[in-house]
Amino acid sequence: MAKYHKLLVAIDPNQDDQPALRRAVYVVQRLGGTIKAFLPIYDFSYEMTTLLSADERTAMRRGVIDQRTAWIEEQCQHYINSGIPIEIKVVWHNRPFEAIIQEIIAHQHDLLLKTTHQHDRLESVIFTPTDWHLLRKCPCPVWMVKDQAWPQGGKALVAVNLSGEDPYHDPLNIKLVEETLALAEQINQTEVHLVGAYPVTPINIAIELPDFDPSVYNDAIRGQHLIAMKSLRQKFNLDQKFTHVEKGLPEEVIPDLAVHLDAGVVVLGSIGRTGFSAAFIGNTTELVIDHLKCDLLTIKPDDYVSPVTLEEGDQFE
Repeated sequence: MAKYHKLLVAIDPNQDDQPALRRAVYVVQRLGGTIKAFLPIYDFSYEMTTLLSADERTAMRRGVIDQRTAWIEEQCQHYINSGIPIEIKVVWHNRPFEAIIQEIIAHQHDLLLKTTHQHDRLESVIFTPTDWHLLRKCPCPVWMVKDQAWPQGGKALVAVNLSGEDPYHDPLNIKLVEETLALAEQINQTEVHLVGAYPVTPINIAIELPDFDPSVYNDAIRGQHLIAMKSLRQKFNLDQKFTHVEKGLPEEVIPDLAVHLDAGVVVLGSIGRTGFSAAFIGNTTELVIDHLKCDLLTIKPDDYVSPVTLEEGDQFE
């Protein structure tokens, strides 16, 4: 059961509009809990001001932090006045992703929200290097919020792994579906759909083995995935119309279905072992994400441990 009560919002320092903050307020209004508006800032020029003493450089950093804190307070004032509990914290840190993850670990936040930006021409979501570090290394779920309104009647699409030996017993599959269903019920009563992609016939096999029948192979693979999906949906009493087993590459199937369903969010599982390898399709997850045009929620397994520790780096608050 998803219980997101200690939300951390990574503030975008480059714009007054904060879609991630709006989404966090929306969640807290329905689930309760608290929000921390968090901003790591750093300006290398301040560190290179050798004509100033250490105390003077500290005072300059403090002045910048105070200015940014006041700016965030302006963005939050309307929500605070309406009774939303928001804490504001600005720190001086030269690696934003590290500062954010350390804050999450130190204060046990259970959901991170951060705004992503949409490429006007391609309509796809653009992820910064900081976004990728957070997706790979953050121990709690990460909700990347697109800087556009949630579509009317937008659905949640959960990508599940149907290729394992026992996919309907896969703990991460179960966690993804459980948490998404819980969020849908508690927040906006949206439809939850499951999707699994299965591979097409390898061309080299069809060429090298004259007696190989691609249609038989495809039917067998599809059959295995349909059986796995049926077992998974029955575990959660989902109607068949909410499950989709599609042939093709995951980076094509998942974004295309998200567009077809007018999904508001795609939910992915990640084990984050090498790069950003996902539990259901390995390293193709990065390709899936690159093609999305909606919000993204990534969830780690229960036993995931972030490579970022509290001992790394220094913060000035």
